[in-house]
Amino acid sequence: MGSALLKGWLKTGLKSISVVEPKPSAELRKLAKAKKIALFGAPSQVKQKPSVCVVAIKPQVLKGEAETLAGFALNGALMISIAAGTSVAALTKAWGNKARIIRAMPNIPGAIGAGITGLYAAKGVTAADKKRAVSLLSALGETIWVAKEELIDSVTAVSGSGPAYLFLMAEALTEAGVAEGLPRAQAEKFARATVSGAGALLAADRSSASALREAVTSPGGTTAAALAVLMADDGLTALVKRAVRAARKRAEELR
Repeated sequence: MGSALLKGWLKTGLKSISVVEPKPSAELRKLAKAKKIALFGAPSQVKQKPSVCVVAIKPQVLKGEAETLAGFALNGALMISIAAGTSVAALTKAWGNKARIIRAMPNIPGAIGAGITGLYAAKGVTAADKKRAVSLLSALGETIWVAKEELIDSVTAVSGSGPAYLFLMAEALTEAGVAEGLPRAQAEKFARATVSGAGALLAADRSSASALREAVTSPGGTTAAALAVLMADDGLTALVKRAVRAARKRAEELR
């Protein structure tokens, strides 16, 4: 997500970007050189005082590295964390009681500017801070503020992890097509185009998802036969609810 944000910021013309990455990829080195981005191996090497610090670190890594970023918070930077399951309380412990902290949960479609980010502002965050956060995270797509911190875990379970559920759906459709006699290459192409096309239609059409589903479904037809299986009491809706709940609980466990 850090790379997606960086590329999005560059497209919008954002200036004065510094990146801290102990092990920069060849792509990042090339990008930094081409776009004159300051690239550092450790937070201690950054001498200027950033106005915003976007922390794009995996939660398991952030637990051990959070304190190394305390200097940015002490110097007045707005701290925006996109780490799942890492609470404001844990971040405050690492960065100090005066740290202005926003938790954000983007998702992988942000890599092409088609993502959505859930945001939560902790105590002490100003209206100007929130406006700045939206400006920065909008590089990935839409933004939505939630009122309670625990709802970020729900956002994580629905939209943060959600793309994987849709990718799995494409896999499942592929396997189902193969089982019904389609060559694998064709089954995969049909499945990918169906999932991506349906998503594009859902984004473009103001109708509800249920209305779009009903428009595709002829009474007594092939779609209705399939939906009778998927919409059974133990069908897709119940399965997705269990999956999302499992993801939310795991986010809570990461705190």
